[in-house]
Amino acid sequence: MPRTRCNAKHCAAEPGPFQVREFVTVPVPQRTAPRCARDTLYEMTMAVWPTIERFLAEHGSAALVTLAESRGSSPREAGARMVVRPDGGFSGTIGGGALEWIALAEAQSLLAAPEPGGMRRLDKALGPDLGQCCGGRVAVTVERFDARDREAVAVLAAAERIGPLVTIGTMATGRLRRRPAGPNDVTQPPRGLYARLPDGRIVERFGTRPTSLFLFGAGHVGRALSLALAPLPFAVTWIDPRPGAFPQHIPANVTCVNEREPVRLLDRAPDGAFVAVMTHSHALDLELVTAALTARRFTYMGLIGSVTKRARFVSTMRRIGVTDDLLDALVCPIGLTEIKDKAPAAIAASIAAQLLVVRDSAAQAGAGEHSEAGTSVKRRGGSHA
Repeated sequence: MPRTRCNAKHCAAEPGPFQVREFVTVPVPQRTAPRCARDTLYEMTMAVWPTIERFLAEHGSAALVTLAESRGSSPREAGARMVVRPDGGFSGTIGGGALEWIALAEAQSLLAAPEPGGMRRLDKALGPDLGQCCGGRVAVTVERFDARDREAVAVLAAAERIGPLVTIGTMATGRLRRRPAGPNDVTQPPRGLYARLPDGRIVERFGTRPTSLFLFGAGHVGRALSLALAPLPFAVTWIDPRPGAFPQHIPANVTCVNEREPVRLLDRAPDGAFVAVMTHSHALDLELVTAALTARRFTYMGLIGSVTKRARFVSTMRRIGVTDDLLDALVCPIGLTEIKDKAPAAIAASIAAQLLVVRDSAAQAGAGEHSEAGTSVKRRGGSHA
């Protein structure tokens, strides 16, 4: 089975599974402010330690800004991070607004200090101190890294490149010293990104494990959806049986598979994967949907089509013995009901939003457990053909 691949160019962020390949023209927003420009569009998927390693090599130093504590309402969760260069460029975000502005200024001040090393902490009430409406209280840490830290940073960067990384940190000489967590360090990795243990050690999680999505069909909506998912935490396996169906260039988080019998590829999908079906053939759609539902192991089963198409598919599957509890998990029409536009890009945005909702629901239900979130977002209206 030939697989379509293409070489990726380096973007502003550390290359990773969500880096858009050379064909995708995506505007990278620049922040209009003195010595302060956002370094990458993909803050949600920033590889923290590889980015620090790259900034050290290119600029000599870097600052890691971490939202260490969050009480009440705040723009981001504890563990949100950004990495700042000496010239003010940065990757990531801790929520924007006045809090981020002050944290950036603190990071640049620390990087400009004559004495190397060090760590600073900011405690802010978002309302009284910063004039923000969130009303919560946060603590932000700012850490400086320079040439002396390259070896330690390289170890963490290599570990994060392999996959999600959990570290154990202890305070020593005014700094947080981290190392990759061993099997005896923590009984279970934190569900969040940042946690303080009773003994004072800091447990942090870096990197995001993407959700596996098997996308069947490389038509107009399939192509639009592959682009909509490019900056999002999904690993897309894109399948179509037709020769030449795929575009010449694809996002970096997409693997194209030209397979004459697409249904066979469902056996390769991991448990809990998402499945979206939008092929050129209603007969193939029915075969794929039936196989996916009866497998009883996928978190999401979405099918493009109208209410009429759903009714006909359900009637056919019921006749061949598919039970109602499985049929209820079919999301068709696919996407959010509030979006009525039928343009491929609009449909793709609707589906991407729905996938994020289901992903969040599945995460809350428990990592690795099958979630019924697909049923909760079922769509009874709409008429995507």
